[in-house]
Parts: sequence; C-alpha cells; structure tokens
Amino acid sequence: MKLQQNPHAPINLITAYSAESFSVNGVAYPCHLAVAPAALAEAWIDGEFESLQAEHLAALLAHKPSVLLLGTGSRQRFPAPAVLRPLIDAGVGCEVMDTGAACRTYNILASEGRLVVAALLLPRGR
Repeated sequence: MKLQQNPHAPINLITAYSAESFSVNGVAYPCHLAVAPAALAEAWIDGEFESLQAEHLAALLAHKPSVLLLGTGSRQRFPAPAVLRPLIDAGVGCEVMDTGAACRTYNILASEGRLVVAALLLPRGR
C-alpha cells in the first residue's frame, strides 16, 4: 500500500481536559488556556470568570479568528456585553458555552480548517 504524507500542517487539538489542566496534542497545561490551530496562549487570563475583561478577549484578536469560543468553566455563564465589545467591533463571532462544549466545538472547527480560537477557563467546581 502506498502511503502519502498528510498535506495539512499539524494543528493544535485538545486531547483532554480536567478541573486541573488541558492537554493539547498530548501535552498538559495546568492553567487557563487559549488555543488556536497554530498557537497557544497559556494563562491568557489571571483569575476566574469574574475577572474577565474586554482586554483579555481583545488580545486574542491577534490570531485573526472568524469565531471565538469562550469556555466559561463547568457551567455556561455569559459575560457583560462590554466584555464582548472588542469582538463585536472586529466583526468576530463569539459563542459562549461551558468549557467541555467549547473544547469539543473547537476540535471540530479546527479540523475543518476554520479560523477559530478557544478561550478556555479550567472547569473547576461551582
């Protein structure tokens, strides 16, 4: 059987997550994590959901996503509209969901070649 090299560049895929860490391509990161197909941002936010500010999301626009997935931890929580303003002004779609759903959705969209960033908070209790 003839084997051919995959013409697609390797991309970051989320291979596991827990309350303590995320794994991307099998490497564990024990912090909140922002993931794009070709980039990672460790500890993209200092603190938990309550400390989320517009500046945190604005910094992720450098990856030029068409959609940003916001994983808000163990449950879905919506940030104040002012926090989402940088995304709205840039014309970037934002989907807010619990972190598990954001991980699964990110993997699907990244595998399809979409310009996606997942901004993930560790799914600690609460």
